[in-house]
Formats: sequence, structure tokens, C-alpha cells
Amino acid sequence: MKTLIVGGTGLTGAHAALHLRDAGDAVTLMSRSAPVLDCLQDFDHICGSYLGDEVSLKELSVFDRMVFAAGADIRQLPQNEEEAAFFQRVNSEGIPRFFNRSKTAGIGRAVYIGTYYPQVVPEKIDTSPYVRSRHIADECLRALNGDDFNVCSLNAPFIIGHVQGLVQPHLEALVHYAAGRIAGLSPVAPAGGVNHITSCSMSEAIEGALQCGVGGKAYLVGDENLSWKAYLELFFHAVGNPRELPVSEEEHPMFPDAILYAGRNATVEYEPYVGELRYSRDNVRTTVKEIVAVYD
Repeated sequence: MKTLIVGGTGLTGAHAALHLRDAGDAVTLMSRSAPVLDCLQDFDHICGSYLGDEVSLKELSVFDRMVFAAGADIRQLPQNEEEAAFFQRVNSEGIPRFFNRSKTAGIGRAVYIGTYYPQVVPEKIDTSPYVRSRHIADECLRALNGDDFNVCSLNAPFIIGHVQGLVQPHLEALVHYAAGRIAGLSPVAPAGGVNHITSCSMSEAIEGALQCGVGGKAYLVGDENLSWKAYLELFFHAVGNPRELPVSEEEHPMFPDAILYAGRNATVEYEPYVGELRYSRDNVRTTVKEIVAVYD
């Protein structure tokens, strides 16, 4: 199978590319700039953005399947653009438009990597421009499902993992925080918690969705429900600095309010769907140890 991964140089896309290639796919990456990681140098690459027409229908037509892992969040917000307008442009409008072009080009199956917020805290659709934009994108692209275009979404919680050579500042900071290397920051955990999933589990879920995902379905995927206290204590233990962390309801420097769309101190727990996707679970602790080994 010829598979295109849009956003193939980020954590989720790159990990999926390596996983699907090992499974036998001929994988091409698509991103705005050429991959710099050594582990991605052997992949074919298309340079371009999903927002415009620079990637032609002819280029898209050679692929059997597509994985879209390029939705925008707060990290991509330009300083000179209003938040709601930005998310409307790049998510609500840009993503369905690219899926429609992919359908027109003849791609037969597509998987969208979305976010769990519209399903687990649907009240945020009306109050958060980001959550609303992701909800609209998800609804619109799944509406394109049909006999010739099987499309589903994998709506994921916080994703942690590692791809060789890819530096992830947030996870690197968590390791240094747990090791006591960030001056002025006391060891404390925020209240609340969320579900987490590893990039390993996500790649397996992506493979499952490409093989037998139900067209038009929004899958709520995940692995383990963890309080922020339990999650952070995994890092403290893995760096050799085990301790029981006190809990604070104040904004936490490692988890600022800007990235917690469910709200500060919120607890988001649910039973993830596995079913026909057949991905593994209980991988969080092992993955934290792997991350610590990289950044410690």
C-alpha cells in the first residue's frame, strides 16, 4: 500500500511512518519542510502545506491511503493572528478542504488524528476556539465518508513517546523538572488528571484504522487514566528521585492553563475504545522510562 502521512515529521506522524513501513507500507511524508531526522531520511517526501493547492491532485492520486497528523494547536498560533480566526482558518476550514481534495484525487482510505476534547468535554465546543475548530474539522471530514472514500478519526488524549533524534521540549523539561534541575521550581503536582496514550499505541491504532476502521466513525482512543500527581511521579521515579508529590490547585509551570482545554484542576477519565483497532495498552510507564533515558 502507498500511504501518505501529512505531518510526517512530528512525533505522531514520524512514529506512524516508521511503524507502517515496518508493516510493509510504502510511506511518503508530507510536511512544510524536509525532514531533518536521520531516521526519516530514507522516506520519500512531499514539501507543502495542506492549506493551499501547492500539492496537486496528481501528486495525491498516487496514494492508496492517507494519515493526517497535522492539525494545529496553540503552539502554532502566530503572534499577529487572533486565536479564533487562526483555528477557523487552519482547522475548521483547512482540514476538511484537504480531505475533500484527497477524496477527489482518488485516495481510498484516510485516518484523521484529532483530539479527545470534543468527545470528553463537549461543553468546551462553545467556549474554546481550539476545541470548536477541531470538532468542526472532525464532523466535516467524516461527512465525506462514502463508498469510495473510507474516512474515520482517532481522537486522542495527551500523546507521549519518542522518535530517535526528535527533541520534544515539553518532555525534556519534565525530565529536568523531576531531576531537580530547574531552579526555583518546587516539586509539586497540579490537581486533576487526564488520559494518556503512547505514540506506540497510537501507531498501532493508526494501522488498525487503515486496515479495518469503520468509515464515518469517531474513535475515542487512549490508554491510561492518570492523575497529574501519578503521572509526574512516574518521571520522578524514573530519574531516580522518587517522592510523593503534594498537590496544588495553582497554575503549574509544566502544565500551563493554555494547554489544558478541559480547565485547570479538571479530571478527564474514560474507557478508551480498542475494538477492531487492536492497539496495545499499559505502555505509559515503559514509555516514561524510555523518555527519561533520552533526556536525563
